[in-house]
Amino acid sequence: MNALTPAKVVSRGGFYLVITIFTLFAALPFYVMLITAFKRNSDLFAPNNNPFWFTQSPTFAHIQLLFADTLFVRWLLNSFVVGGLVVLITLVLAVPAAYSLARLAGSWGEALGIGIFLTYLIPPTLLFLPFAKVIAALGLQNTLWSLVVAYPTFTVPFCTWLLMGFFKGIPRDIEEQAMIDGYSRFGAFIRAVLPLAVPGILTVVVFAFTLSTSEFVYALTFVQESAQKTVSIGIPTELVRGDVFRWGPLLAGALIASIPVAVLYTFFIDQFVAGLTAVAGE
Repeated sequence: MNALTPAKVVSRGGFYLVITIFTLFAALPFYVMLITAFKRNSDLFAPNNNPFWFTQSPTFAHIQLLFADTLFVRWLLNSFVVGGLVVLITLVLAVPAAYSLARLAGSWGEALGIGIFLTYLIPPTLLFLPFAKVIAALGLQNTLWSLVVAYPTFTVPFCTWLLMGFFKGIPRDIEEQAMIDGYSRFGAFIRAVLPLAVPGILTVVVFAFTLSTSEFVYALTFVQESAQKTVSIGIPTELVRGDVFRWGPLLAGALIASIPVAVLYTFFIDQFVAGLTAVAGE
């Protein structure tokens, strides 16, 4: 083994120092949410108390208020329902569209794919008023279906462009060999192409789910009834009254709502990175 030279020691030490700083910076908001969720109000609002630790004994009052006095569980369930339906719609539309543009559209497929992607770049704040009229015309206002209809309009374009790059990275020889073996093009797509596209599909799932469960503007515009709200608007609208911020329940709800997303990224981070790097390589 080669001995570490002073230059290598300094370089490696600097690298780990930078990584540690970024890790602490990224973890600080979650730590503050965790501490605040269990702090007593008298401890939380005392200016001389340590904001990063407990001066008084912890309490579960904020958690109890969140679950007993609000519809927090219903908001979480609504978020999962909307996120799951949006993911399903996005996959049903984006996967065949991306495959068709990557394999069957010829030379104009890439230009069309870029055009589809450009629609994703339109800021949602420019579209929520026209969308509100469409939702009202469909009779979906103040329901979760308004969000299920609206969110795929900006998940499908991006995911189609994302999957196009992934399908282009899969050699044509694989599906051609499957077709020589007797499969139709659809059968070759299902049996030969889709298994190789799993990292890209998981990237789409993670992106569509996190975007639809954390979106704020459309949910705030389309849904007013408390029982129909998702967690992204239920927490800030129900726990903030005028200039009164219930910081304990607010941050407790934010922490609990972020756990499923954190678990999702933890289990699928390798596939997510593989999907994004595959597209970047195209």
